[in-house]
Amino acid sequence: MYSDEDPYLAELRAACLRFPEAAEVEAWGRPTFRAGKKMFAVFEGNDAHPFAVIFKPDPADRPALLQDPRFYVPAYYGPSGWLALDFTASDVDWAEVGELLDGSYRQVALQRMLKALDAR
Repeated sequence: MYSDEDPYLAELRAACLRFPEAAEVEAWGRPTFRAGKKMFAVFEGNDAHPFAVIFKPDPADRPALLQDPRFYVPAYYGPSGWLALDFTASDVDWAEVGELLDGSYRQVALQRMLKALDAR
């Protein structure tokens, strides 16, 4: 369902794995990124959005993100509040992706992970 040579995957891996104790785990035929046992990002691809990242936004930011056409509600994850950013919708701003991942990571990471992150 994906290839290590897929566009954007190397950059997404680097962005996700910079977090303390973050790990990549293949699940459902996709790379998922976890803080301990909890997911904070998924590399997504489907017919409508061939390359995207699924993440859990800060609930306060979700309505504004949905006003941006680059974001969409992904199948299966959407009912739990997750969103996806379509990498092919425009040039990818990796600083923005990093901020989105940071917010998603902070919602699932353990306190020791957050302390390590904040100590950097």
